[in-house]
Amino acid sequence: MSDKDIEQVLAEVAACIGQVSGENMAQAETMIEVAPRIFLAGVGRSGLCMRALAMRLMHLGKTVYVVGETITPGITAEDMLVIGSGSGRTASLLTTAEQAQRRGAKILLFTTNTTSPLADLADHRVIIPAPSLNMSGRVPEFESVQPMGSLFEQSLLILCDSLILGLMRRIGVDAAQMSERHANLE
Repeated sequence: MSDKDIEQVLAEVAACIGQVSGENMAQAETMIEVAPRIFLAGVGRSGLCMRALAMRLMHLGKTVYVVGETITPGITAEDMLVIGSGSGRTASLLTTAEQAQRRGAKILLFTTNTTSPLADLADHRVIIPAPSLNMSGRVPEFESVQPMGSLFEQSLLILCDSLILGLMRRIGVDAAQMSERHANLE
């Protein structure tokens, strides 16, 4: 590894995030703020980003669940499903979104693919213009030296952390209050 590699990764992330619509992020923030219960889903590294977002939303005091966990209840029409999927085509996530839609829940999608089946189901999409593992013939806005979907996943994590900062201001919760909700059985 060299300093040049680190500089390249940071430059790619900055360029990618710089192309994400601030208006779309603000709408995503509003949707999350008003949702009484939030369900989060993703697969692989995108799934890890969704788990990280779930943790921070819990620290904010939101009621959150990770899809697939044994304690996750059924979703209802008042709830919201947040999905992270670069390709927007992951079969298990498509099934999850279809079930949520049938039950009337709102769906927020973070993706690279505006024309995917998941994008078609989503009530709101935040488009991250990064190469995805499964591009399906789609040409990215720019190329990445990083393998597979790394740029999408890095950008997703940073955007989700940025959402948390905005929600902290909106809800009026500070880091000390969030720390009180941090796990203490470690």
